[in-house]
Amino acid sequence: MVGAGTGVAMGTGVDYTLNGIAFKTFTAPVEDVRVATRSGLQNMGIEITKDAAAEDDSNNWRLEGTANKRQIAIDLQSLTPKTTRIRVVAEDGIFFKDKATEAEIIYQTADALDHPERATAKAKTPAKKPPVRNASRQ
Repeated sequence: MVGAGTGVAMGTGVDYTLNGIAFKTFTAPVEDVRVATRSGLQNMGIEITKDAAAEDDSNNWRLEGTANKRQIAIDLQSLTPKTTRIRVVAEDGIFFKDKATEAEIIYQTADALDHPERATAKAKTPAKKPPVRNASRQ
């Protein structure tokens, strides 16, 4: 049994369309979900290549990224001022969707919504560069 104090992440179920696209609705404003999504992508090491208002509506957002030859597209749709729908597509080649990666992005977003202090701090922290190896010591 899960306790009554459990946050969003424990109850996060991911739904899929017939063509393998993952989606979930959160009770949170679109900006909070955007920050949480960015934090989740950073946790996963996914390079964010786009983060902009959707072309059709300024209340919606589009994030894109890449990970090991996968193209990731995330749409955030503001349903109400307090409710946001996330739609995640992780394409693994031309014909296949990576449902596991799509689900993990949603789980990471839910976790960041449960812990906004970590998500906000992470979003403000620049990415660390890998150490430079000294070629002369080999």
